[in-house]
Amino acid sequence: MNFYAVMAIYKFEMARTRRTLVQSIVAPVISTSLYFIVFGAAIGSRITEVGGVSYGAFIVPGLIMLNLLMHSISNASFAIYMPKFVGTVYEVLSAPVSTVEVVLGYVGAAATKSIILGLIILATATFFIPLRIEHPVIMLLFVFLTSITFSLLGFILGIWADNFEKLSIVPSLIVTPLVFLGGSFYSTDMLPPFWQSVTLFNPVLYLVSGLRWSFYEISEVNILVSLVSITAFMLLCFSIVLYMFKTGYKLRT
Repeated sequence: MNFYAVMAIYKFEMARTRRTLVQSIVAPVISTSLYFIVFGAAIGSRITEVGGVSYGAFIVPGLIMLNLLMHSISNASFAIYMPKFVGTVYEVLSAPVSTVEVVLGYVGAAATKSIILGLIILATATFFIPLRIEHPVIMLLFVFLTSITFSLLGFILGIWADNFEKLSIVPSLIVTPLVFLGGSFYSTDMLPPFWQSVTLFNPVLYLVSGLRWSFYEISEVNILVSLVSITAFMLLCFSIVLYMFKTGYKLRT
């Protein structure tokens, strides 16, 4: 394992975050604070408790998951798309580094940014509502697995995309609706039986449910199912990335 190469890519990507601190950190924190103000004040006054916890506390895992998914995808997709766009990706491909090392550098940096952002949002939430975390280790595990998995997904999108418009298609048209319909801001128990069954086909439900269980021990699906689901999807994404590099899909043309 060429750790020098991995750290070179990792440090370069992390340095880009410091140059865009407002966009990477400040803007998500402000938007999340607005969620707490709007949802906590407007809706929280009408819905006092969900599953035995206040509505403001109930939506915290959903907000964390929303930011983890969106920023993991955007960070990783932009990180690999820009070298493709300007042509510097050929320097990476011709360098004496393996596919795993390249992926570790890019995806590791994207996941690190998302994890830091998720923890900052968690800290921000404490200024608005009292929080408790029943299983902090499981919470950190979900944050870690989610950040890695969706950074891999973003990496796939960055390789697949031919233009900047395609970079935003999946996050805006697929991921965002799935998050809002995946029980982030409401309990699926509030839905009619038919829609409860339909929601089970939403993969984001398992992520939000697992993260919420680590906070309050309430969930729509079994915690083990959530862990197995995110792990399986992570391995699938990693396999696709390896295949793309092996075949040179949209990298060598």
